[in-house]
Amino acid sequence: MEPSYLRQFKKGSLEMILLCLIGQRERYGYEIMTELNSRASVLGFAKEGTIYPILYRMQKAGFVRCRLAQAAANGGLKKYYALTGQGRQVLNELISFWSDYKRCVDDYIADYRLTEEGK
Repeated sequence: MEPSYLRQFKKGSLEMILLCLIGQRERYGYEIMTELNSRASVLGFAKEGTIYPILYRMQKAGFVRCRLAQAAANGGLKKYYALTGQGRQVLNELISFWSDYKRCVDDYIADYRLTEEGK
């Protein structure tokens, strides 16, 4: 079982990752989960119970919009997600914050490592 502090840390960045994926092109939920599971193994296995609530929350906030389209395989419907203008603005703000945040954290890590080398 993964420690709760790691799960919480991952959860904090997942919304930005989802916005990045949807910002590349319109995607449906299963496609998003497949992409995460094949490319982002450090996040762990993406599950419906994690991804869909975030997608619904982002839709309610106006960051993404949805459209239903026929699924070729089974004749059912697929729900496709696309970024709205507001979602693109929020994503750009998150990316900017992430860059600054990463730089700050990297500085603290570098200082820590220097201290550890000196011991």
